[in-house]
Amino acid sequence: MNESSPTPPVRPLPNGDFTTRINTEKGLDGFTRYDGTIKFFAFVHALILREGLEIIMDFGAGRGGFWHDDPSVFRRHMRDLRRPGVTVTAVDVDAVVKKHPCSHEQVVVAPHGPLPFTDGHFDVIVSDMTFEHLERPNEVATELMRVLRPGGVICARTPNRFGYVTLVSSLIPNALHPRFLGRVQPDRKNADIFPTYYRLNSVSQVRTAFAGAEVSHYHDNGDPAYYFGNRTAYFIVNAIHAIMPRILSTTLCLFIRKPARA
Repeated sequence: MNESSPTPPVRPLPNGDFTTRINTEKGLDGFTRYDGTIKFFAFVHALILREGLEIIMDFGAGRGGFWHDDPSVFRRHMRDLRRPGVTVTAVDVDAVVKKHPCSHEQVVVAPHGPLPFTDGHFDVIVSDMTFEHLERPNEVATELMRVLRPGGVICARTPNRFGYVTLVSSLIPNALHPRFLGRVQPDRKNADIFPTYYRLNSVSQVRTAFAGAEVSHYHDNGDPAYYFGNRTAYFIVNAIHAIMPRILSTTLCLFIRKPARA
């Protein structure tokens, strides 16, 4: 069992760049008022606290790279789901999940096989930036609903199917994604880049895959992530975010509630 303390280690913030001079609050802890990660996990924690949820699956947990790489103490604190009385199980198809630092149990699963848990085992399932990587989303959705208790919720954040980032990414073969992302996100590690299929990334796709579930959602842009480290590109992307229709936002955040027993 991993250490269950929710206190993240303190690491020095990188030297401020032009984005810190534009959004001066970023100098406090490395995030801005637009931060999409903090917004999404605020809803996750609100749900856990309000409903007293204790048994959590982190689906597509990976290596827990945020714990090692993110200089923001608060953002790491929000992404760490461990709390007193809560049990977190990290699940992934990659064996790297065995090193996940913010979970009590780590489980490696087959890409298209059944999940090794009993029916209704989890109170809540959190999946951050994983739905876009599912090759067979209907099979995965069926398994997630099976291991979720009646009335439980799946909280998922994923690239929006109709967002400009997804549209561009869809045109680039998976084999070229590491090279492309290395240019637009220089700090992103190759270990955190996986094939994408975009088969569970719209509200209609989710409602079809999770038939009968209650689906709440919101679209979000957050801070620009793809601007090549260029000041002009950063301003252009921010301007586009301000005027674009919500349906074209970069990110889709979903809360999928399994029906309670009749």
